[in-house]
Amino acid sequence: MNHRDIRFEGRIVTLEILEGRWEVVRHASAVAVLVVRDGLVLGVRQRRPAVDAETWELPAGLIDPGETPEQAAARELREEAQLCGRLTPLTVAYVSPGFTDEAVHLFVADEVEPCHGEPDETESLILEWLDPRDAWRAVAEGRLITSAVSALGLRHALARAGIAP
Repeated sequence: MNHRDIRFEGRIVTLEILEGRWEVVRHASAVAVLVVRDGLVLGVRQRRPAVDAETWELPAGLIDPGETPEQAAARELREEAQLCGRLTPLTVAYVSPGFTDEAVHLFVADEVEPCHGEPDETESLILEWLDPRDAWRAVAEGRLITSAVSALGLRHALARAGIAP
């Protein structure tokens, strides 16, 4: 049995020291949704204080208690983009398994159409559709800051379209 020393408990993270040496951040799991329409990928621009920068990321958010990943993905797509669609799970990826257990469930949304969703009043988001090739190059050149799961989604969008980055 691992010895666990809890050093901090917050709303979405807990910091533990395991076996007296491993710093582990327990973090709520999340979802992200890849939406491709007319060859463009939907992203949201927002300020991210943790990296002190504006990012462009796929619509995403935490899985609320009692929600399935698919329910959370549908909710986030409604809240952030005012869109609904058929969701297909693509993969689950750990954000950084060397120090956190945070997993992100990546979905692909097809047959998207406008629908009503209540935006999260704590978020200030700007929707932006980008050509996945341009976005991929901008990320590679450091001109566009994104998350690892958003980069994974971009790569999938390129592969799905048969486009080399």
